[in-house]
Amino acid sequence: MNFKEHIRVIPDFPSPGVRFKDITTLLKNGGLYREAIDQLAELVKGKQIDLIAGPEARGFVIGAPLAYKLGVGFVPIRKSGKLPAEAVEANYSLEYGKDKLAMHKDAVQPGQKVLIADDLLATGGTISTSVDLVRQLGGEVVCAAFLIELGYLHGREKLQGIDIVSLVQY
Repeated sequence: MNFKEHIRVIPDFPSPGVRFKDITTLLKNGGLYREAIDQLAELVKGKQIDLIAGPEARGFVIGAPLAYKLGVGFVPIRKSGKLPAEAVEANYSLEYGKDKLAMHKDAVQPGQKVLIADDLLATGGTISTSVDLVRQLGGEVVCAAFLIELGYLHGREKLQGIDIVSLVQY
């Protein structure tokens, strides 16, 4: 399946020079969406995964159905101030700004094996911060799974020692 054919590229969004990869054109097609999740599930098959964590908001769109497919729980990683219970937080930079992510303190138990899922691996800022949050709680990140990877931004370099899988590479 050539998923790239179903991903719209929008120039200069959200800022000049960025070529935004819009997955809404893929997600609105139920068959393609299901196939993408099924293929990601195949790529991580055989890995010991207790839990999937996904950063807000597109990580929810990839991580939750992947967790369902694999029969494991899903933990949201939210922007600061969005979680109702006690949380841990970490600052991060992304390719066009800065922000802060948070997880509930009871989201991951020590020793749990966690897969982090998101729509896109770009510079690795969001995902490396997600990894830091999981580790703060005593979890072990065993894999990161993405619909898209922007290899030219070298995000893998921030994720040394973590198995990375992606369906589409730019």
